[in-house]
Order: sequence, then structure tokens, then C-alpha cells
Amino acid sequence: MKVTKTYTIDDLMDGCKAGDRKMQEMLYKQTASKMLAVCMRYAKDRMEAEDSLQMGYVKVFSKIKEYRGEGSFEGWIRRVMVNTAIESYRKNLRSLNVVPIEDAYEQPSAGFDFSSLGMQDLLKVIQKLADGYRMVFNMYAIEGYSHKEIAETLGISEGASKSQLSRARAILQQEIIKMEGFGYATHAG
Repeated sequence: MKVTKTYTIDDLMDGCKAGDRKMQEMLYKQTASKMLAVCMRYAKDRMEAEDSLQMGYVKVFSKIKEYRGEGSFEGWIRRVMVNTAIESYRKNLRSLNVVPIEDAYEQPSAGFDFSSLGMQDLLKVIQKLADGYRMVFNMYAIEGYSHKEIAETLGISEGASKSQLSRARAILQQEIIKMEGFGYATHAG
């Protein structure tokens, strides 16, 4: 009978800090599916998300000694993945579809409840957004960045960030209503 040792996240982190390849592989296997989900929100498709995931883990393993123990280790990995996805976006020199601030105020109220939509359906709708809208929506609504932080990170004005978010929410609301009208949305949270 083969006995397998179970490792805590602290064991894996310590092993990764020591450069232990087996521990790196185990950490990857334990966290990759969650981190792929993070990357999928920022990517146009699965292949782009997988590229961000791989680049993110290269950074995790090369910068793991910088983790200071503040907050959860998994949260730190998630932040690395988000930053990697944003960097990838910027490197690809995609243009933001900036909406003039005046147009943002013409959009319907963004008070739509997305909770009736299943996670897979919501992910599909988010991935359909234009790059700029998707980035700002994810950074603000999901990651909790402020408009000031988004503006600094993406090199746009705070007003542009606000207009991108407003337009993204309006588009998502229209798409979700369309999906529900055709019976595509699942009503499981």
C-alpha cells in the first residue's frame, strides 16, 4: 500500500521558495483551475487565458520569495495572474474602445442584477466584450480596483474608465436580456 503525504499550502509555498520542482508542480495542480478561471475573464478565448496562466506561474515561481505573508498566499497568486493578464493585454497593443464621457451618461442605469445568470453564461458574455470594456469591467466589478487605479494601470483617464465601465455594463445587460429571452441563461448561481 502506497502512502501519500499531504502538503499544506505553507509546505508547498516553502518548497517553491526553495526551488523544489515537485512542490511547484503540486502547487500548480492545486491552484491552476481557479487561476485559469481568473485568466479566462480577461482573455478573449481559452488559448489566450492559458498563455496568461503559464506566464503567471512563471512569475509566481520566480517572485515567490517576494511574498511577505500579508493576506492569503492564494490571493497573492491571483493578483499575479490578474497583473499578468493586464500586462499581456498591454503588450498586445490592443486599442481601448474608449467611449466619450458624454456618451456614458446616455447609457441606461447599471443597476442590473447579474446574479440570475450562471457563471459559465456570464463568462461567455464577458468574453464577448471589446477588450477595453472587458478589462475595465473585470478590474472594477470583479477585482475591486478604483477608477483611479484602473486609469493608472491602463494608461487612460478616470473618465474613460468610468465610461468604459458604464458601457460594458449596458452591453452586458443587453446580452443577458437577449440570452434570457432565448432561454440560454441558466438560473443557477
